[in-house]
Order: sequence, then C-alpha cells, then structure tokens
Amino acid sequence: MKIKNEQQKFWSGNFGKEYVKRNSLKRLLKNNIGLFSKIFFNRSYPKSCLELGSNIGANLLALRLLFPGIKTSGVEINEFAFKELVRLIGKKNCFNKSIEDFKSNKKYDLVFTKGVLIHINPKNLKKIYEKLFKMSKKYILIVEYYNPKPVSINYRGHKDKLFKRDFAGEIMKKYKSLKLIDYGFVYHGDLSFPQDDLTWFLLKK
Repeated sequence: MKIKNEQQKFWSGNFGKEYVKRNSLKRLLKNNIGLFSKIFFNRSYPKSCLELGSNIGANLLALRLLFPGIKTSGVEINEFAFKELVRLIGKKNCFNKSIEDFKSNKKYDLVFTKGVLIHINPKNLKKIYEKLFKMSKKYILIVEYYNPKPVSINYRGHKDKLFKRDFAGEIMKKYKSLKLIDYGFVYHGDLSFPQDDLTWFLLKK
C-alpha cells in the first residue's frame, strides 16, 4: 500500500494498532446498535452498505445484527485492524486500502463514515465527498465531530491529526440534490448508549 500523506502514515502504523487495543468491541457494538437503531427508526433500512474507514468492523457488525441480510463492505487502512475486520465480517468485500485510494464502480444503499473524516487530510476531503456521493444509491450517513468552521485539534499529543468542521454542510453544498432528512447528537455521558460526542447527519439522494 502506497502511503501519500502524514495522516495515512499515522493511521496505518502503530498508532492505529494501539487505537484498536484501546477500544472494546463489546462496548462499541452495544453503543453502535443503539445509535443505528435511532438513525433508522421508522425508515426503510439499507440492504447494502459501504463503510469508509471500518477499523475492526464494529459498525458493520452492529448493522448486520440490526438488519439481517444486509450486505456489508468495508475499507480500512490499518493492517492490524483489517485482520480483525476480516475475522468479524469475512474477507469478501473488505479492502485494506486508504479511503483516498479506494476505487469501486459498485453502488450501495448506504455509504457512511463514523469518526473518520475528522482524521482525513483536509486537502483530500473533496475526493472523499465525491466517493460518498457516487457510491451511494440512497443514503449517505456522516457521523463525526462537528464545528461550524474548520479547526485543527491536538489529538493525544499529535498535531494535524484531528480536524473538526461541517462535513455534512460541505457535501450538501457540493451536491445540491442531497436532502438532509435527519440529524442528531450523541453525548459521551448518555446513560444507555454513549458515543464520543458525535453529531450524525443522514442524507438522502
């Protein structure tokens, strides 16, 4: 795999491996089931999905448990995390690539990111927005840290590795046909299904 920028190098290496070790699959799975249940409550659920930046597959596994029969695909840059992704989801439709380099002509009912766009080099975001739009047949889901204006945040002692901005607003500005159908915030102190202070936006083509 060819590494092109410092963010890709950061996440494909030891820091990405340590990230996996810090996070419990059991906790992630429970909280993700709560999150996706809320997002797709009373809506037609996706029959296929692609996650850009899947890590070990906790999001995809939650979707499988919620929506039996859903076809899941994932892209993950870190080799250690990718091995866990394959173990949980299966080798088929899993790709050990950076999301900037990932290419596919397939379309999915749902294409999404969760805590991933915040770690992408801002210069590459337009390319990622294009992938989200082109690969989606119906839904685009963005679950990230939100800020009205772009800011760079120190991340565990590292500079230029975490960026907050209005990702959903930017992709809707780029693609006028997208419609915002719902959004919400999940607090880290939620008593039932906490997340890391994430804001989610469900868009429809």
